[in-house]
Amino acid sequence: KLMLYSNSWPSPAALIGWVRVGGDAGDVAPYFKTEPGRPETHLEGNRLVLTCLAEGSWPLEFRWMLNGTDITAFSPEYKYIIPSLQHTDMGAYQCVVRNRMGALLQRRAEIHVAYMGNYVEGDQRKTVTQGRAAVLNSPAVSSFPRPQVTWFMDGYKIIPSSRVAITLENQLVVLATAATDAGRYYVQAFNEKNGENKTSPNVYLNVADADAPAGPVAPVIVIAPRNTTVTAGVSKATMECVANARPVEKLNLVWRRNGVEVASGVGSFGRRLTIVNPTSADVGLYVCEASLLDSSMKHAEARAFLSIIESPYFTVEPRRKMMGEVEKSVDIPCQARGVPTPKLEWYKDAVPLSRLSNPRYKVTSSGGLQVRQLQPNDTGIFQCFARNAAGEAQVHTYLDVTSMAPAFSTPPANITVTDGTVATFTCQVSGAPKPAIVWKKDAQILASGSVKIPRFALLESGGLQVQPVVLQDMGTYTCYAANMEGTVNASADLTVWSRTYISQPPTDRRVIKGTTAILECGATHDPRVSVRFVWKKDGEMVGQSRGGRISLQEGSLHITQTWSGDIGDYTCDVLSPAGNDSKATRLEVIELPHSPRHLQARLNATDSRSVELLWMRPFDGNSPLLHYVVELSENNSPWRVYLANVNPALMTTVVTGLTPARTYQFRVCAVNQVGKGQYSTQTNRLMLREEPPSAPPKNIVASGRTNQSIMVQWQPPPEPQLNGVLRGYVIHLITILVAWPEHSPEDTIVVTITPDYHGTRHLAYVSGLKKFTWYLTSVLCFTTPGNGPRSAPRLVQTHEDIPGPVGRLSFTEILDTSLRVSWEEPVEKNGVITGYLLSWEAQGKNQSRVAQTMPNTTLEYKVTGLTSLTTYTLEVAAITAAGIGMITSSTISSGVPPELPGPPSNLVISKISPRSATLKFRAGDDGKTAISKWIVEGQVGSTGEEEEWKVLYEKDNDPEAQVLEVPNLTPFTFYRFRMRQANVVGSSKTSEPSRLIQTLQAPPDAAPSSVSVRTASETSVWLRWVPLPETEYNGNPESVGYRLRVWRADQQGEVSTRVVSDRLEREITLEGLEEWTEYLLQIQAFNSIGPGPWSEPVRGRTRESVPSGAPDNVTAEAMSSTHILVTWGPVPDSEQNGNILGYKVILYREQDSNTEPQVQVVKGNLTQSTLLRNLRKYVLYEIQVLAFTRIGDGQLSSPPVLERTKDDVPGPPVRLVFPEVRLTEVRVVWQSPVDANGIIIGYQVAYRLDSGEPNQFTTVDVGPNTKEFTASALSQESAYIFRISARTQQGWGTAAQAVVITTEIRERPQPPLQLSVPQDQVQSRRLWLEWVPGRDGSSPVRYFTLQLRQLPDGGWITHSSAISHNSTSCVVDRLKPYTSYKLRMMATNDIGDSKYSQETDAITTLQDVPDEAPVIQSVKPSTTTSVLVQWQSPKEESVNGVLLGYRLYYRELQYDSTPLDSKKAINSSVARSDLTGRVWTADVHTVLHTKPGLQKYRRYEIIMTTYNIIGESPASAPVEVFVGEAAPSVAPQNIQVNTMSSTQLEVQWEPPPVETQNGIIQGYKIYYWEIENQNETEKVKILFLPETSVRLKNLTSYTYYMVKLSAFNAAGDGPLSEPRKGRTLQAAPSAPSFISFSEVTSTAVNVSWGLPLTPNGVVDGYRVVYEPSAPIHGVTKVITVDIRGSWQRWLKVRDLTKGVTYCFRVQARTISYGPEVTANVTAGPVEGAPGSPLKISLMKSGSTLTIHWAPGDGGAGHVTGYAIEARPSDEALWDTFVRHLPPSTTSHSVSLERLRQGVSYQFRVLAINEYGYGEPSAPSAAMSAQPETPFYEEWWFLLVLALCGLILLLLLVFGLVLHGQSRKYKSCGTGAAVSTMEESVTLDNGGFTALELNSRPVHVKSSFLRRNGTRSPPRPNPAGLRYSDEDICNNYNGAISTECTALTERPADLSESEATDSDCEEDQLKHSFVNHYMSDPSYFNSWKRQQKGLKQTLACSYEERVSSDADGYYQTVVTQHSVGGVYTPAGQPAPGSRTPITGFSSFV
Repeated sequence: KLMLYSNSWPSPAALIGWVRVGGDAGDVAPYFKTEPGRPETHLEGNRLVLTCLAEGSWPLEFRWMLNGTDITAFSPEYKYIIPSLQHTDMGAYQCVVRNRMGALLQRRAEIHVAYMGNYVEGDQRKTVTQGRAAVLNSPAVSSFPRPQVTWFMDGYKIIPSSRVAITLENQLVVLATAATDAGRYYVQAFNEKNGENKTSPNVYLNVADADAPAGPVAPVIVIAPRNTTVTAGVSKATMECVANARPVEKLNLVWRRNGVEVASGVGSFGRRLTIVNPTSADVGLYVCEASLLDSSMKHAEARAFLSIIESPYFTVEPRRKMMGEVEKSVDIPCQARGVPTPKLEWYKDAVPLSRLSNPRYKVTSSGGLQVRQLQPNDTGIFQCFARNAAGEAQVHTYLDVTSMAPAFSTPPANITVTDGTVATFTCQVSGAPKPAIVWKKDAQILASGSVKIPRFALLESGGLQVQPVVLQDMGTYTCYAANMEGTVNASADLTVWSRTYISQPPTDRRVIKGTTAILECGATHDPRVSVRFVWKKDGEMVGQSRGGRISLQEGSLHITQTWSGDIGDYTCDVLSPAGNDSKATRLEVIELPHSPRHLQARLNATDSRSVELLWMRPFDGNSPLLHYVVELSENNSPWRVYLANVNPALMTTVVTGLTPARTYQFRVCAVNQVGKGQYSTQTNRLMLREEPPSAPPKNIVASGRTNQSIMVQWQPPPEPQLNGVLRGYVIHLITILVAWPEHSPEDTIVVTITPDYHGTRHLAYVSGLKKFTWYLTSVLCFTTPGNGPRSAPRLVQTHEDIPGPVGRLSFTEILDTSLRVSWEEPVEKNGVITGYLLSWEAQGKNQSRVAQTMPNTTLEYKVTGLTSLTTYTLEVAAITAAGIGMITSSTISSGVPPELPGPPSNLVISKISPRSATLKFRAGDDGKTAISKWIVEGQVGSTGEEEEWKVLYEKDNDPEAQVLEVPNLTPFTFYRFRMRQANVVGSSKTSEPSRLIQTLQAPPDAAPSSVSVRTASETSVWLRWVPLPETEYNGNPESVGYRLRVWRADQQGEVSTRVVSDRLEREITLEGLEEWTEYLLQIQAFNSIGPGPWSEPVRGRTRESVPSGAPDNVTAEAMSSTHILVTWGPVPDSEQNGNILGYKVILYREQDSNTEPQVQVVKGNLTQSTLLRNLRKYVLYEIQVLAFTRIGDGQLSSPPVLERTKDDVPGPPVRLVFPEVRLTEVRVVWQSPVDANGIIIGYQVAYRLDSGEPNQFTTVDVGPNTKEFTASALSQESAYIFRISARTQQGWGTAAQAVVITTEIRERPQPPLQLSVPQDQVQSRRLWLEWVPGRDGSSPVRYFTLQLRQLPDGGWITHSSAISHNSTSCVVDRLKPYTSYKLRMMATNDIGDSKYSQETDAITTLQDVPDEAPVIQSVKPSTTTSVLVQWQSPKEESVNGVLLGYRLYYRELQYDSTPLDSKKAINSSVARSDLTGRVWTADVHTVLHTKPGLQKYRRYEIIMTTYNIIGESPASAPVEVFVGEAAPSVAPQNIQVNTMSSTQLEVQWEPPPVETQNGIIQGYKIYYWEIENQNETEKVKILFLPETSVRLKNLTSYTYYMVKLSAFNAAGDGPLSEPRKGRTLQAAPSAPSFISFSEVTSTAVNVSWGLPLTPNGVVDGYRVVYEPSAPIHGVTKVITVDIRGSWQRWLKVRDLTKGVTYCFRVQARTISYGPEVTANVTAGPVEGAPGSPLKISLMKSGSTLTIHWAPGDGGAGHVTGYAIEARPSDEALWDTFVRHLPPSTTSHSVSLERLRQGVSYQFRVLAINEYGYGEPSAPSAAMSAQPETPFYEEWWFLLVLALCGLILLLLLVFGLVLHGQSRKYKSCGTGAAVSTMEESVTLDNGGFTALELNSRPVHVKSSFLRRNGTRSPPRPNPAGLRYSDEDICNNYNGAISTECTALTERPADLSESEATDSDCEEDQLKHSFVNHYMSDPSYFNSWKRQQKGLKQTLACSYEERVSSDADGYYQTVVTQHSVGGVYTPAGQPAPGSRTPITGFSSFV
C-alpha cells in the first residue's frame, strides 16, 4: 500500500497521476493467500476456528457461508468460530472477501463432525426358507464416519467364513441357511473417530421349512457388485459379490474382466476384488461368476463397471486483471478439463451470474464469459468455477472498466449532529475506471484508500464516517473523486451542537405524609436549541392536576399533600434536538410504623429461663425501622421496658434472665425515623418451666444407727434456689473403697417429702447396708425437671457385727492322738477380728468338748490329747467386739487321714421349672470326713460326649444333703447334670450324668439392645436393634418375635404398636407417622409365654415435609393503582411440618382470565407481609399465600383473597381502523384500551389535517359505549391525523393516533421486506427482528402480525398481532433456548391483510440455563464417609443447550441449631479438584456417583443441578442421608476350618480390617453346607457377639463342608468370604441297609447285605456273627467272621445243620463298629421245594466223568434247574460244583482235568424251583480223578528213570562229601523258602481260647481248581494262644513233623498280578490251619499232617464264569479240615485283600 500525506490538495494533473499510482498500487483487489485443503473431521463438542487469509486494499470485509447460505454478515473479522461443534454444523464452508474493488468467493472447505446417534428402530424379524441366503441389514444408526460393525448371534461374535459374509455395507449374509442359523442377531457399532460404541436392536431370524431335506441349491447372486467410481489417485477400489448355493463347500466364485479371469486381488472365498492404485487401464466391465463344482447346475453371474474420475483443472485461464472500455465488449476466457467433463459456473463479486440475470453477460460455447456494452458497474471480480464429482477449481480476474469521467450520483449533504454521536457523509460516484475517493477538511486529508486517521473512516460506498463527533469537527468537508478520465469534488458542512444534559439532577427525597415534596431538575443546553422537561412516575407520564396538588415549576416537580400513592420512582426527562438526558430519583412518603402483629411467646427449648418472642414485621411507614422495644409484665406487675433496642432486621428475639416458674406477658412496638408506633397486642400469660434446684440441701448430719443402717439429717436449700416445686430428696451412699459414681441405683435411696415443710429439718434412715463399712453420704433435692447439685459428702460408718465363717478349714499331720487344723480369715469380717475360738469334742460326747481361744494372728493350731480311732467334731469361729461369729465345723477320725470322697450316684431330676430344677441323689463315700460342698455341673444346650461341663451350682456346709435345687437355669434349654462332692481333702470324681431335661419356657428376660432410630421419610422412621441371642429366647425360637410401640414425644395422640414376627429381624420402617414430629419408641421381645421388658425409649423425628396447611388470616389492601399490601398469619404449628423458610404470594392471576400466575417470594418465616408493586391498574386480583420449607411448597391459602388496584387514567384505545374512507368523510372504529385502568366514562375523538397547525384539533366527545365515529366535510385526497383517547374518573388517558388519507383508491399493503435478525441480537429466549415496511397500498398500515415456526417440523404460530404500524423492529420473546426458528410477517391496513413476507433464514437461539433439575433416585451410604448417589437425567428439551454435567451440593443438617441457608455456589473448577468441599461434579454420562470424604455420624442433605455452558438448572428436591453407618466392605479374614470331631467343625477367623468395618461389628453370619448337596443342607448360624470362632455342631460324619462368613454391623451385612473347606472325622457307621439269604440248602447259605445308609467314614470291613437260635446237641456256638475291605458284602456259610434256625447279625466298621442289622434263616428246604433227584450214577470214560440222575418230586412248583455238589475225599463238606443246569438235564459231563488227581470225589444233585433248593440226592459212589496211565507211567519206563536218577544221585553225594563233611542238618527247616499266609477268625465261644497256627505249603497240582476258577476256602487262624516253635515242630498230637515251619506270622498279601491261572501252581502259596475249640478232644485227629509230596494249591485268580455259572462270589465258611476245596464261584475279593473266615463246625 502507498501512504501519502500532504498539507495541501494537489493540482488536478497531479491528482490524476496520484490516482494512477493509487489505483495500481493502492487499490488492490482482494485475493486469497491460501485455499482449503482436504475435508477435515472434528469431534463433536470441540471448538472449531475457520480462518480466511486474504489480502487487498483496505477495508477488507469477510462473510461466511455454509452450504451456499450466508451464516454471517460482512465484517472485518476474518475468523469464524464455533464454540461447540454439533453434527448439524457439518457441511461446506466458504469465505467471501470484499473491498471496494469487488468480492471474491473461496473454494469449499468440507467440515465433518464425528458423532454417533442412537438406534431408532425397534427389533426386526426376518424369515428365510431353509437353504436360501439370509441377508440381514445392519440396523440404521446415524453416525459419521460410517461405523465399524461386529455381528453377534445369541451373544457370540460372528466370524466371516464360507457360510457367513459381512458386506461392505455392513450387511450380514448367511448362506445355505439351516435350522441352527435361527436366533437373535445384533450389531455392535464402533465409531473409530470418537470412540463411541452402540449396540443395535435385535434382528430375529427364523428359518422356514427347517425339517425339509437339505438338497442341492443352484447358485444365485445374493449381493451383486455395484458400479464403482473412484477418484484418480486413491489407493484402492473394492468390488464385492456374494453368492449362495448348496452345498456351500462346493461354491466357486470367479472374477472376470473383458472375459479374462482376474487372479490378483481376490480376497477370501472370492467375494471381494480389490484393485490397488487403480488407473485408467483398470477401467472396464467386471463379471462375478458363481458356480457349483461337480454339478451341472446353471451358473449365476452379475456385472459391474469400474470407472475413474479426475478433479477439474484449467487449460485456459484469464489474466489476473483485465481492462475494458465503456460500451465495448470484453471476453474473459476460461476452459477446464476433468473426468467427467466439469461444469463451469461464473460469479461476479461472489454472486452467481444466474442470480444477476444480466442479459449483457453471456457464457460462450467454450466456457468463457463475454461482457457486452460495458458499463461502469461491470467493474469487479469475475470468477470461473469448474466443478465435477471429483472436486472443484476456480480462477478469477479483476475487470476494470475505463473511459468514463467521475460523476456524483449522491453528493455530500449538510449534517447537524450532537457532540459524541456519529456523523456520516454520503459520496456516491460513478465513473470508469472506478474513481478513487479522497476526503478532506480544510487542507487536511482525512480518509482515502490508503490514508486512515482515527475517528475518520472511508466507507465502501465512498462516504465518510466521523465517530465520535467533537465540537472541533465543525466545518466544511470535501469529497474528491478522480480517475484517468477526470476529477470532481463536492462539499458539505458539519454543524455540531453541544449536548443537552441535566446539570442539577433530582435527589431522593423522603417526606412525612401530608407535607410537600419538591423534586428539582435543572439542565444545561446549547442556546441554539430549546428544551422540554417531562416527568414520569414508574414509567408513566406525570401530568399537572387540576387542583394544583401536582405542578411543574421551571423543571422541578412540586407535590403537595403527599400520601402513600405518591411513593415511587420518578424520572426527569430533558428533551431537545441536541440530545436528551434522563435522571431518576425516589420519593418516599413516610409515617409512623404500624404495630407488630401476631406476637407470639414460646418457651425456649434449651433454656428454661428465657422466652422466645416472634412477631410479624409491621408496615414500616415507608421509613426503615430503627429498632423494636420489648416490654414485659411479671406476675401481673406493671409494664416495664425490658429490651429497648432490638435489631430491626429481626422478627424474633430471646428474652433472657427470667425467673423459672413465674408468669410473664410481653408486648412489642416498632420505632422508625418518624417515631414510636403503637404497641402490639399483649401475649397470653406464659409460665416458665421449672428447673432443677440450683443449690443442695444444707446442714447435712449423718451417723450410724445399727450395723446395717445409718441416719441422715438435713435442711432444704433457700427457697429462691428451689426453681420449682420441691418433689423430694435423694441420698447417695458409697463405700470409700470405690470411686464416687455418677449413677449408682443400688446405693441410692430416694426419700420423698411433703413440700409444706420447707425450713424444717428432715431426716431419713438408710438400711440394708454393709456391716462395719465406711460410706460417703451426700444429699440432693429434686424438682420435676431433675436433680439439683449434691451436698458436700459426709463420712459415716455402720456398726460392728459378728463375723462370718472362716474359710478353707483343713487338717494335716493327722495322728492317733493329735492333728493340725488350719483355716483362713473370714471373708465377711464385719468388724475388727480380735481372735478365733477353736473347740473340739468326740462325736456324740458333749462332755469331752475342749475350747481354745487364739489371737487374731493365729490361723492354725495343733490339737493334742485325742483318742485314737475316734471321730471328732472340730469347730472354728472368728471373734469381733460384737461377739463370736458363725461357726465352721468338720468331722475327722483321729489316726485316719481323710480321703477324697466318692462320687454321688442315682441322680434323679424333678420339679423342673423355667429357671430351676430339683436334683435328688445318693451321696457317695464321704472320705472319712464331713462333706463340705456339693458341686453340680451341667452340659448346657448341646449334650454330646464332646461338650464341656460347666459348674452350675455349689452348696456349702450341708453334709447331709440329699436334695438340691439348682437355680439360675436358662428357660427352654437342654441340660444334663452330674455331681461332685468335696470335703477338706478335695473334690470327688464326677457322678454318672443324669437324664437329659429341658427347662420350661419363660418370657424373655431382656429387651433387644443397641436400639437406634433414624429418619426414613416425611412420614416414617427407621428403627434398628440387635436381636436377642438365641440363649435369651427363653422359649421356642419359632414363637419369638418383637413388639414395638411408638408415641408422640409431646404426649399427643395415641400409642401405636407394631409386631415383628421374624426373630432375626434387625430393623423396621414405621410408616404412617406425622411429618416433622418427634416420637418416642420402645421395643420388647416376646415368645409364646409372654413379653419381656421394654427397652429404654429412643427419640426419633420424621423428616421435614412441605407444610400441610396454609398461612392464616390472609388479607390484601390496595395502596395505589399499582400497589397492594398483602399480610398473613403463620401456618399452625401442627401443620408446618418443618422449618418455614419463607412464603410465596401467588398473585397476578386476574379474575376470570387465563394468565399465568406469578409468584413473589418472601424469605424468612418472620416476615408476614409484602407490598406487591407494578400491578396493572384497576384490576381485580386473586391472591393466595403459601409457606414453604426446604422440601417444597405447602398448601395455598383458601379461598383466594380478591382485591382490586385503584383506578388511574386509561391507556390508549387499540385497533384503530378506518373501514370506510371517502373523499370527504371517513369512519373510524376502535376498541377499548387494553389497560382501561378504571371505568371508562367516555371517549374523545380529535382530528386535523396533517399539514395543518399541530395543536388545532377538531374534538368530539362520545359516550363510553361508542366505539366508532364518522368525520365528514373533509378535504379530498388529504392526510388527516386522528387521535382517540379514553377517560376515567382520574382524567383523560394517552391518545391513540393514526393517519388516514381521504381517497377511494386503496389496496392491501405489501408485506414487510428484508426481514433480518442481527446475530448479535439473538439471545436465549428472545431476539431482535428488523424489517423494511412495504408499500401501504394508499392506506396506512395499522399493525403488523408476526408468525414463527420452530424447526425442523413445527407449524406456523402467530406470535404477536399487535405490532405498532410505525415500527421497523421489535423484540420477539417467549422463545425456547437453543432452538431454531424461522419468522415471517404480514402487514394489516384498513383494507385487510397483506401476504406473508418471505421467511427469514433459520435462526438458532442461544443456550440458556437448564429448566429442569435431575431427579435423585437414591442416596445410599457406601462407606462410613461416602455415599452413592443415583439419579435420573432431566428431559433433553429442558437442558436448553449442550449438557456439560451435573453438580451435587451437600450440607450437613442440624435441625435444631443450623440455619437453613441456601446452597453455596462454588466454582466448578474448584469443585472438580477439591471433593471435600460442599459441591462436586459428575460427568454428563454418569448416573451413579460416589462421594467420599464426608464426616461420620452426620446427616447430610444433597441436591443436584445440571449445568451447561451458560449456568445451572434449578435444584432438585433435597434428599437426606445419614453418613457414618455402612455395611462392612470386606469379608472376615484368615478363615480356618478345623476338624474337632465327627460331628463338629471349629471355624476361626479374624475380623475385617478396621478401616473396612464401617462401624462396630455386631456379629457374624456363618453359612455352611455339605459340599455335594448345597441346596438341601445349607444352613446359617448367626453370632450376635463379635466373637471370632464358632463350633458348628450336629454335622454329618466324614463329610466335606464349605463355610462362608460375612460380618454385619448396624447398617447391614458385609460381603461373603470365599468358601473354605473342612471335613468332619469318621464315626461308627449306621447299620447295613439290608440283609438277605440265597441258595439256602440243608448245610449252606449265601448271606449278602447292603451298604450302610450313612457310612460316616470309609468302610473298611464288616463283621458277620451267626448262631443257632437253640443249642445243638446241648452246645451253642457263636461264630464271628471279620471281613476286611468294603467291596465284599456277602459270605457263604457251609457248616449249618438242617432244620436249625440261625440268627445272622451284620455290622459295618469304619473307626469302630456300628449298629447291627439282624435276620433269621432256617437251613434246609422250605415247604414247596422239590424233592431229591433219584438214581445218581457216575461213569468215567477216558478223561471225562459223567453224572447221571433221574428227576424226583417237583414240589409245589416247576423245576427250574439243577445244581451239583461235590465232596473230595480230603474234605468233609459239600461244596457247589455246578449251578443252574437246565431243568430238562439229567446228566452232566466233567473233564477230569478240572479235578485234582489222586483225590476221590462224591457227587449229589439238587433240584431247584421257585421256592428254592430242594433236598439233595443220595451221594454217588466215590470216583477217583486219576486218568488212564500213559506210557511214561509204565513199570519199565519208571525202572529206567530210577536207574538214571540213582547215577545222578551218586554223583551229587560225591560232590557234597568233597565240599564239606562237617555240615550238620537240623530236624526242622528254617522256612527260608516258605511263604506263609495269615487268615484270622474270631470265635465267640463263651470263653474258650482260640488257637493260631502256621503250616508249610503243600504243593498239589489241581486241574480241578484251575478249570473251575476256584480255590480252597481260606483257613481260619487261631488268635488267642501262641505256642513255641519247639512245641509245634517237635510234637503235636503225638505226630512228629519234620517239615513244619516256625509259627511266626508273616503277612504276605498277594497282588492281582501275582495270582493268575498261569503261575499259580509254581507260586509258594499260603496255607492256614483251622480254628477249633480246644476243649473238644474228639476233633484232635483231624489235625493230621498231609501226605508228603502232596501240593496244596490256592486259586489266585478266577476265570470268567460261563453263563450257566453267573452267580456272585460268596465268601465260604467251613468247619472241617480241607486241603484243596471243591468249588468256589468266580468273583473273588480284590487282590491283596485278606478275608477272615470262621473255622470248621466239626471242631465246635
